[in-house]
Amino acid sequence: MNIWTRPALWWRLAIVLSSGLGLVLGTSSLVYFTVESNTLIFGYFLGAVYWMTRRGTVAAPAPRLRGAATLYILITGLVAHILLNHGANPLPGLVSGPDRLSNWSNFLLHYTTPVLVLLDWLCARPRNASRWQDIPLWLSFPLGYAAVTMARAALFPSFPNKYPYFFFDPSSQGYGYVWLQIAQLTVEFIVLAAAVVGLDRLGTTVRGRLRPAAAEV
Repeated sequence: MNIWTRPALWWRLAIVLSSGLGLVLGTSSLVYFTVESNTLIFGYFLGAVYWMTRRGTVAAPAPRLRGAATLYILITGLVAHILLNHGANPLPGLVSGPDRLSNWSNFLLHYTTPVLVLLDWLCARPRNASRWQDIPLWLSFPLGYAAVTMARAALFPSFPNKYPYFFFDPSSQGYGYVWLQIAQLTVEFIVLAAAVVGLDRLGTTVRGRLRPAAAEV
């Protein structure tokens, strides 16, 4: 099998390009979950491409890590579009204005990369590798991010950009509002993680049902 003719390899190279270019064009630091999740995506899929070419396989390595990375990048895209951008169309900023490079970085990190990774999760191998038991472990990263952010802000008040997202900032509505936001996001992330696992299982079921029909043809 010539791995260089397989669409999965080129799709994953596109993910590496999208996340890498988004990180290079942007100026945000690692205090942002966006940067951390896209850095993970870049590293994982770069490693996956290397694995695929060395082993001659279309199946990516460490499938359970792939599931976690998929969850994190979906969190990045959904939080950005719904909470931060309030559903605004991101396309106009790509063609005009003085901040086009920044807008392109945001578009690649928050839209292009999450969509590419989601489609990879739905269509590419390996399938049925995630487990319901993985969900608590997957959630430890975004919850740990929230804990570190709040602890850092309390311990180091002069830290620059100590509240990278508005829902961590207690200055206007107090800590009760912050903890309520974190609790609400946690519930939503649990639902999203369950959807990631469920889509993996659903894709396997659909492919299994289609194979006998394809064999008959």
